[in-house]
Amino acid sequence: MRVNNDLGFAELLAVAVAAEEAGFDQLWVSNDLFLRSAPVLAGALAAGTARIALGIAVMNPYSVHVSELAMLAGTLQEITGGRALLGLGAGSEQFLGWAGIARTRPLATTRSALAAVRALLGHEDVDRALLPGWFGAQSALKFPVAAPVPVYIGAMGPQMLEMAGQHADGVLPLLYPPERYADVREHVLAGAARRGVVFRRDVDLPACFWVSLSDDPAAARTALAQKLAYYGPSISAPVLAAAGLRPQDFTPAARLAHDGRGAAQLIDDRMLALGVAGDTADVLARCRMLQGLGARHLSFGPPLGPDPVTAIRLLGEQVRPALTEEIP
Repeated sequence: MRVNNDLGFAELLAVAVAAEEAGFDQLWVSNDLFLRSAPVLAGALAAGTARIALGIAVMNPYSVHVSELAMLAGTLQEITGGRALLGLGAGSEQFLGWAGIARTRPLATTRSALAAVRALLGHEDVDRALLPGWFGAQSALKFPVAAPVPVYIGAMGPQMLEMAGQHADGVLPLLYPPERYADVREHVLAGAARRGVVFRRDVDLPACFWVSLSDDPAAARTALAQKLAYYGPSISAPVLAAAGLRPQDFTPAARLAHDGRGAAQLIDDRMLALGVAGDTADVLARCRMLQGLGARHLSFGPPLGPDPVTAIRLLGEQVRPALTEEIP
């Protein structure tokens, strides 16, 4: 399960508790710029949960140095009792631009950062040739990390997906629309196939998609539309092009959403198809499609529904059991 860092802590804690009670295995909190700090939120959630893994998705190596990324991941591992997950990615060029940060050489920068943060967190299967030039004898955390924190790469494009398959512990591919999973899986597996014997390991590949679930399908569509209005322009142009859309198609809606105003009315059906919105039957249909494409780990993303806690209850009571029973 994944949520954005626009939620206030009280609501986020309720979501985390509901997700844990519903049997979900992971909760990822985004770290989008100028919203709440995901590392702080994840640390606070550790005290209110006991089993569910807590992930930060995703941090980028431009606004925070990789050594500090390793520090926060290692600290989160300590305070969660081994439940920490770290998401790493190149970040949104649009969002980084808001802070005046240039996103230079995203593939190479992310690959080097991945190698460095995994080495700092105690992973032994790191290709040392990929480590940055500053990495040396003193490049080590000065406190023990009981177990290496799994590091996932947030990726959309084919090169980033293949790099993640080759070097990361997992991949967080944002599927716009969910039907992209087959193509994404092919690229991740191609990268994994290039691992040498020394570096070979399983790669977790959750199908990450946006869902809005409610007994009121119209309300579900409105909640998803508002989320798409905010994030639409930041979605990769090639990914949108495959769906017959362009980032600028979302600009009128984004202007309203970024000012905190309602923009759902400007999101059309083509845009809504980038996610999944409706009642239980609607969500089950798209999830079964993903299972047919080979997905075995489904990651439900924001907005979850008009009422996220109610949506989690529906996912846990009606969607998850039906899908689990159908896995061969």
